[in-house]
Amino acid sequence: MPVRLKKLIGTILLVALVVIYALVATIVAVAQFSESGPVTHLLFFLVSGLLWILPAMAIIKWMILEPKKKS
Repeated sequence: MPVRLKKLIGTILLVALVVIYALVATIVAVAQFSESGPVTHLLFFLVSGLLWILPAMAIIKWMILEPKKKS
């Protein structure tokens, strides 16, 4: 796969990941923690704010991998 195409696909995946993850995290926060205190909200958004990095790192790693050379 050409490098430019991989980067285009990866960029689209990253944007989709951020948008969908933010929506899901907000929906979960509203549904589960609407009556909770501010410390619970802080902890949830701290953890969920850092958790999206794992799939983003996998996408970025895939984007920068060099194509396998044919022998």
